[in-house]
Amino acid sequence: MYKSAFLGCGGRARAHASAYRFVKGGKIGAICDMNEELLNKFGDDFDVSSRYTDLDEMLEKEKPDLLHIVTAPVLRGTNQRIRYPLMKQASDHGVPAAIVEKPIAVESEDWKQIAGLAEETKTKFIVNTQLNFHPKNLELKQDVADGKIGEIKFIDASARSTPVDQAPHVLQLVSSYIDNSRPVRVLGQIAGREQLDSAQPSPMHAAGQAIYENGLHVSLAFGTGMGTLASEGGGTVTHKRVFVVGTKGFVHWRFSSWERSTHEGGYEGGPLSYGEQDIQAQGNLTEAAFDWLDDEKNEHPTHLKQSLAEFNLLLGIYYSGITNQIIDLPFDPPDGLMASLKEHL
Repeated sequence: MYKSAFLGCGGRARAHASAYRFVKGGKIGAICDMNEELLNKFGDDFDVSSRYTDLDEMLEKEKPDLLHIVTAPVLRGTNQRIRYPLMKQASDHGVPAAIVEKPIAVESEDWKQIAGLAEETKTKFIVNTQLNFHPKNLELKQDVADGKIGEIKFIDASARSTPVDQAPHVLQLVSSYIDNSRPVRVLGQIAGREQLDSAQPSPMHAAGQAIYENGLHVSLAFGTGMGTLASEGGGTVTHKRVFVVGTKGFVHWRFSSWERSTHEGGYEGGPLSYGEQDIQAQGNLTEAAFDWLDDEKNEHPTHLKQSLAEFNLLLGIYYSGITNQIIDLPFDPPDGLMASLKEHL
């Protein structure tokens, strides 16, 4: 039984903790938050007595096998990026594995810091893009892997939120349907500067045409201006989708519904309860972290280097939109990309 610890006791952390009812390989042993009210409420609700307000102290005393880093990428009330320093702390303490909330980065500078850490750390970092583990997604991906829709010819994927907010989920979903093939080229477009000064700076809208190393063409669109699917409602996070087209059919996963068409099964579809699917997915993602600790061969599908490649694609879309050029991937994003976006937009 592995021992887990939590950094951050806010609402998102509660979703991580609630999913432990689906987890068999570990249990929550310690929690940490500088806000003692949040800390104590979380500890009481989830029956965790080991509580800390200092991360170094918790890691030194508790020595967890898995650390959930459930914090925003930017320190509240400041412009300070905190993903890298917190991950570096975990790495320096020799934490065997850590699950980090998305987005893994917000701009060029922190992406490069974390990419450097990925090359030297022994910690198994995992990014919390849990849509990969939704039960219906797992089913549809198995259909694709079993050849039920034939050879994949095209993928169309989108999200109705700012790119930095929901693109990490959607880009990981695309990867998950094609065995984590990496993107090699992108032509992108961007629009809207309203969120460039926010805690998670991003253009309002972004679109791209990407080619992956397996030769597949993927169409991507993010932003509130992209419209909604009638069945998914009008919220900015209730439009997430991936549509995989093959020579013999298709699969289409959406926030609260799904479709499938195969030669043998014909057309099928129906509603989904996102909440029920998501809590199970969070548990599945956590269980997969313990599986990786059990055996090096069980590499987690949302491991850090894969997630960094997906975020590099998003930065490539940004840079393509600024330069009006096709960007070969992976690429070294220039510092000051957010300033360039402000000037361009």
